[in-house]
Amino acid sequence: MTVHVPVAPTTAEPPGRRAVPDRHGTRRQPRPRPERGSSPREGARIRELPRCQVADRLGELGDLYADTSGGGPWAWNEARGAFLRRLTADARRPGFSLLIAETTALTGCAYGFPVRGDGPWWEGFDGYLPGSLLRFAGSGRLFVVCEILVQPWVRRQNQDRAWNLARRLQRRLLTDHDATIGVTLVNRSDAITVEALRSWGWRCLDGDTPGTTPPGPFRVLVLGT
Repeated sequence: MTVHVPVAPTTAEPPGRRAVPDRHGTRRQPRPRPERGSSPREGARIRELPRCQVADRLGELGDLYADTSGGGPWAWNEARGAFLRRLTADARRPGFSLLIAETTALTGCAYGFPVRGDGPWWEGFDGYLPGSLLRFAGSGRLFVVCEILVQPWVRRQNQDRAWNLARRLQRRLLTDHDATIGVTLVNRSDAITVEALRSWGWRCLDGDTPGTTPPGPFRVLVLGT
């Protein structure tokens, strides 16, 4: 998984404003500022995109990925193409599910698929899942989250709120499939993605201290319902 975060995320709330004295010298508390973030009150609607419609929306999904990846035109096109190749391949997997968030335009998406105990492992996952998670796969309650795409301001603000769009997307993926555990792989050098996922409730399976993790190109992150 890659979560594009232009700046380091923070869970801190905006600082409050100081009381300002009026012309009589009385200190009045300022009116509270409206909450910032992807609150449901702002109209982000989440729905599943049927598999038969994914191909028709590839252009929009690719643009969303590229818009959140940053960089110049060359990097934009490269990131977009790589994402679409991964998405096209993953869409063929049994149980594949893709959620989109919309207002007047596409504002986010997340997708993944369940891992079954009687089927082939997700390519690249072999050797990374510990035995403690195998029982969830055997009962169909382990779900691979491949991508979570949201706009930069959603990633920077109010990550710990239940209505944060990233949290809504990942929670909906798991609950729609009766999954107990969500799991994903992140490149070990991608500290920004790890930090973003942790701000949304994920935890590193091998611990949160990089110096204590075993060698290997990826880290396993899990999310419980």
